[in-house]
Amino acid sequence: MATYAIGDVQGCYDELCTLLDHIRFDPAEDWLCFAGDLVNRGPKSLQVLRLVAGLDDRALNVLGNHDLHLIAAAEHVRVRQSDTLDEILKAEDRERLLRWLRSSPVFHHDPDLDFYLVHAGLVPHWSVDDALRLAGELESVLRGPGLQDYLAKMYGNQPDLWREDLKGRDRLRILTNVFTRLRFCRRDGSLVLDEKDGPRSQSAGLYPWYAHPDRRSYGARIVFGHWASLNMSEAEENQHGVYHIDQGCVWGGALTALRLDDMQRFSVPSRQPKRV
Repeated sequence: MATYAIGDVQGCYDELCTLLDHIRFDPAEDWLCFAGDLVNRGPKSLQVLRLVAGLDDRALNVLGNHDLHLIAAAEHVRVRQSDTLDEILKAEDRERLLRWLRSSPVFHHDPDLDFYLVHAGLVPHWSVDDALRLAGELESVLRGPGLQDYLAKMYGNQPDLWREDLKGRDRLRILTNVFTRLRFCRRDGSLVLDEKDGPRSQSAGLYPWYAHPDRRSYGARIVFGHWASLNMSEAEENQHGVYHIDQGCVWGGALTALRLDDMQRFSVPSRQPKRV
């Protein structure tokens, strides 16, 4: 019996099947935790979504920005030319798959193995208890009657600084951006969402979210994806207590599983063309 966290799949179904064979995944015994972005940009998003949703209680996915974008596209809120979501949107079982996706958390805690899973990150102001509470607010909107209104106001980079007194659209938008888009923040904890390269290339005065000196979630074991260019070393992961598992499969990198019982990694190479 083992628990694996798997990085951003993004429609790379063949690689996912190869990875599950590689780790000898047994759906009767093992459990999979996906770090979000199951879909989009890769060639077989529908097959990925069907596979993971079909595992029922043997798999969990925390929502990523591309997962939320699929939900928005299904509600006719926004579609991009670069999307590869048409097959899902035209599928006979789309409503079942979308209901399953909407029921997914945006932040997850496993008390038995004592780890937390998020797609992107946490702002320094938040403890993990804060993050769980705030994730619950966002999850209730995704599962409730206010979905269409939320999706219509979801996109955008403002506000960029968390305050507990934020309300309505501003509160939900910054929650979405923290959990699903965050990479860097400033000294005051404000979000910087337009810098996507790895650390050591960012503008002056910016911190990777996990390296902020005032991060209140320090000490919690956090697993995350979203940042294909990050390339953290094992020493950096141990220093900050965070474990990064997005190896850029859709960009020609690799698809990685982290066995959380002993922190051993397993990877398979991408079949997608290398992209610069």
